[in-house]
Amino acid sequence: MQQSIAILCAGGPAPGINTVISTIAKVFLKDGFRIIGIHDGFRNLFNEKAQTVNIDFHYADRIFPRGGSTLRMSRYKPKDEEFNAGFFIENNIKLLVTIGGDDTASTSNRLTRYLENNHINIQNIHVPKTIDNDIPLPDMMPTFGFNSAKNEGVHIGNTI
Repeated sequence: MQQSIAILCAGGPAPGINTVISTIAKVFLKDGFRIIGIHDGFRNLFNEKAQTVNIDFHYADRIFPRGGSTLRMSRYKPKDEEFNAGFFIENNIKLLVTIGGDDTASTSNRLTRYLENNHINIQNIHVPKTIDNDIPLPDMMPTFGFNSAKNEGVHIGNTI
């Protein structure tokens, strides 16, 4: 079975999400991975209602310049007892890419530990996205969302 990468967006909307999804997809598609976009964040990931989209080169090219997120988002934060490995096993997921803020980062960390404790080796890359600028990162480490909105606001202000 083909190895897969899953991409999940959670929290609120922020500028640049589609560009991130597209870029990540293209990098891993070149290496032969299947790319699965997960709709609704963590909300339906652990039951049989998970809605997904396969992302190929054409799809990635199409969403790259578009604002917003092609993947529906949710602020739902699952409890540890909701976790299960079914989706990850059935789709041969090797990497979970999460795009979100501090809640998404902590949830993906808890999920990765759960999977590891159940002898399922899945890596996680978290892409920090915040409109609130509330992710504790080292100085000068950027997130997208906040900086994108701030820079566009300055541009609009200078134009007016």
